[in-house]
Amino acid sequence: MKMNKSVVDARRNRIMQQIQKNGKVNVDDLAQDLQVSPLTIRRDLQYWEEKGAVERFYGGAKLIQQFVDIEDFSSSNEPYKHAIAKYAANFVEDGDTIFINTSSTALLILKYIINKRVTVITNNGKAILMEYDPGISIFLTGGELRTPKEAMVGEFALNNLNRISANKCFLGCSGISAKDGMTTAILQEVVINEGMINRCIGETFILADHTKIGNVHSFVSGEIHNFDYIITDKLADEGEMMAMEDMGIKTVKLDPLQKI
Repeated sequence: MKMNKSVVDARRNRIMQQIQKNGKVNVDDLAQDLQVSPLTIRRDLQYWEEKGAVERFYGGAKLIQQFVDIEDFSSSNEPYKHAIAKYAANFVEDGDTIFINTSSTALLILKYIINKRVTVITNNGKAILMEYDPGISIFLTGGELRTPKEAMVGEFALNNLNRISANKCFLGCSGISAKDGMTTAILQEVVINEGMINRCIGETFILADHTKIGNVHSFVSGEIHNFDYIITDKLADEGEMMAMEDMGIKTVKLDPLQKI
């Protein structure tokens, strides 16, 4: 049975209060104190990690911002990320094989693919903590696991990826612009992103909230013409979006309050 959102939020806030107080927390201790499973605690810690508040380690997590205001996180870009992922899930069809990279926004698609048989190929180790429909089959690329993103990279991951083709590809990024294309701050992820783009025989989607639009980072993973869609939110830079549209890219700007 699905947990009431207010109960989940209250538990997560209690966890954050403990992290603020002690600097770090232990999964098993929290599970015992809050009377929930260790898996539930790991998901809660993943939630705070994705908001940039904590860094997880084996068996627990530690604070990475010394003065965290819980209210600040409730007003973050999380609603935009969910809106983007929910919209993108509409493009996934029964029987599809899809690529998903290490992006937290792209991984959220798993929450919104319902009643479809879908095969997911990903180098995102956090996929094992996600809740998803029983019709979804998840295959990890393997490879060197790099924390805190839990990204799988290296020759092992790339060799496995090169044996697979996908119908669609859903990628997040550190930045996307008409001039520089898709960029990332992490060199080791470039060849994996390139591999997913090259091994996709159908449409390729960039999922990026407004903070990524127009940003440029150190390493290019793909030119703008490699992508069919860019799905973002209503706060994205209008000039940059128009420039990408002029280059033939289909763009979508979402309002998280609007029903999708």
